[in-house]
Amino acid sequence: MSEVAATPPATPTTAARTLALTGRLTLSEGAPLWAQLQRALADQTTTIDLTTVTHLDGGAAALLNATLQQARQSNHTIHILGASPDVQRLLDLYSCPPGVTCERPAPKEPTALADIGDSAYDVWQQCKAIFAFVGDVCAGLLRAFRRPRTIHFADLPALMEKAGADGLPIVAVINFLVGLILGLQGAIQLHRFGADPFLANLVGLSVVRELGPLMTAILVAGRTGAAYAAELGTMTVNEEVDALRTLGQDPQRFLVFPRVLALALVVPLLTAVADIVGCLGGLFIGMSYLEQPAIAYLQFLQSAVQPGDVLTGLLKSSAFAVLIGLVACQRGLSTRGGAAGVGASTTSAVVIVLFGLVGLDTLFTWVFSLLGW
Repeated sequence: MSEVAATPPATPTTAARTLALTGRLTLSEGAPLWAQLQRALADQTTTIDLTTVTHLDGGAAALLNATLQQARQSNHTIHILGASPDVQRLLDLYSCPPGVTCERPAPKEPTALADIGDSAYDVWQQCKAIFAFVGDVCAGLLRAFRRPRTIHFADLPALMEKAGADGLPIVAVINFLVGLILGLQGAIQLHRFGADPFLANLVGLSVVRELGPLMTAILVAGRTGAAYAAELGTMTVNEEVDALRTLGQDPQRFLVFPRVLALALVVPLLTAVADIVGCLGGLFIGMSYLEQPAIAYLQFLQSAVQPGDVLTGLLKSSAFAVLIGLVACQRGLSTRGGAAGVGASTTSAVVIVLFGLVGLDTLFTWVFSLLGW
């Protein structure tokens, strides 16, 4: 406990008073110290003697400087004397120069332009982090080619099962419904012009080239990509990734490569299934709504959808799979802040992947149109 003593003036004609503080001054004794300092202000104390103070922490230094600030506002001068170099250094750190307001400024109301700028800056920082992560992955991949046994292939079958076989039912159901909806909307319009046979062209090309790969990638992103981000984020928060580095294991070769490879293998297979069930959805509409024979629909479908159309869709799905795996793993490994950080990483992974899928699909479509594919 610090000892606080008030020294009266040496002569009756002197109005000066001295407050002598001794021992350790810490924030745990802030209440009695603040009370003594307030009484010193009321008694018109002019000097605070710190000669015998052996220790001063930041809280006590803040209280002393707050007292000096109050004295300046009341046009009263207080001098601090006898401070050791360490004590004086801490007082200077917490000091507020004369004429400067040390209170926290009131927060400014955010403007729409500022919000746009902040959002753009966040997007730029996330893109930089993702590109840096991709560069690290490529460098690690080159090292892995020299030593393939360093890649953790033991988890690959389980990862393929979770991403592929476990996700097959939802991919099949959703794509069948997409083919059903597309077929129904197309059948209504085609029937007005007597163009019922072209329903197979509409559904087949739309599903095989665009909707099949894109819808499958979106489902995989929401299901498997989010799971990867949450899993790696939890491992990062629990310092399991740091433990791998301590054991000499590269997290990219141990965690990232198997997951990206699993997605690259199963997403094209899921896309092939999605193409089939999507076309079956159009077949169901053709048979039920337009009363077409199944053989007629299938013949028009065979003539409309060429092997090149299927290959372009599978090529898209492979690129989508790599994008999902890289972004999900990068967001998971960059998680900070406990459970809230894991949730934020999972959310950002899904959002970034969705934007990336649409942008990548647009790029592929533009390139294929230029090449005439």
